[in-house]
Amino acid sequence: MRRILFLNTDLELGGTPTVIRELATRLTKATSAHIEVACLGTFGPIAHQIEQAGIKVTALNAAGALDLMVAARLIRLIRRHRIDTVFSFLVHANTMAAVASEFCRDVRFIQAIQTTQPRPRWHWPVQAAAQYAAERIVAPSHSVAQAARDWAYVPPEKILVIPNAIDLPPAISDFDRPAEGGNVRIGFIGRLDPVKRVEDLVLAMSHVRGARLQIFGSGERRAALQELIKQHQLEDRVTLRGPSSGPAEALRQMDLLVLPSEAEGFPLVLIEAMAAGVPIVASDAPGIRDVVTNDATALMVPVGSPERLAGAIQKMVDHPDLRNRLAADAFVEVARRFTWDQVLPQYRRLLQI
Repeated sequence: MRRILFLNTDLELGGTPTVIRELATRLTKATSAHIEVACLGTFGPIAHQIEQAGIKVTALNAAGALDLMVAARLIRLIRRHRIDTVFSFLVHANTMAAVASEFCRDVRFIQAIQTTQPRPRWHWPVQAAAQYAAERIVAPSHSVAQAARDWAYVPPEKILVIPNAIDLPPAISDFDRPAEGGNVRIGFIGRLDPVKRVEDLVLAMSHVRGARLQIFGSGERRAALQELIKQHQLEDRVTLRGPSSGPAEALRQMDLLVLPSEAEGFPLVLIEAMAAGVPIVASDAPGIRDVVTNDATALMVPVGSPERLAGAIQKMVDHPDLRNRLAADAFVEVARRFTWDQVLPQYRRLLQI
């Protein structure tokens, strides 16, 4: 029986911890493998959700990014629990797994790279060193695979592209839509940090008529966004909602999702919106263009152009038939490419279970 450990930097709310939760719970149900999860930091909300599914979670309680003793605790965990496969995600976890591999020679190590962001620049040289310890490198999109080749010098034959996935509802959700002449409900879901370029979306709202914006998420840019909203007198049309209980709950409150990021690894929120029947406006950025196609499953605009973003949003606001067409075609696309029925077997082959 395989004994597999999924390792991440943290298990807070976010895309990668959510992927790990889904993998751990689904593989536990579908196979006879023994699955465990660990994080370098302390317990977070996703850790508790994984435990509620009956899966053991270990927090290695790193004192900080430079706490090298966490590698010793990881080695003890691998040995004590007789782990034969370690699947790590993100650069910090990949680095600690690479250190542990020097002391656990009979263990198989797999790493996942999840980002296309060039910054922080030190991440990529560190990942380049760590990748030598891995048998395979998993990327969720071809954009991430390209970044892994270019910036972490991963040999192409070592990379395996496996997309993220969701459960598909039987049909597009019948959400409450605005009444005739009412405001179209625009939404953003994600971290409020610079790479998401939420400021571009706020600035775009200065030029959009007949719509309101709700921003779901928390992060370092919250105060700056609040000031920008006040500066442009958008308090009655733009609301910072804070983190939602989950993307499904936030998506029920919107008629259009906007993702203006400059880079993504694999934006899980896009396939969640596609499955929920919520049409999309997004930037033509790495990671995003792996999921949606302009004028087929979304409207896409250049990165960093609030004016072009406003134009695409206004087009969606003014043309409900366009919103309906893009949402319907996006639902077909997510069913074709991004369901767990298609993706989980790829992980089973990788993990040999």
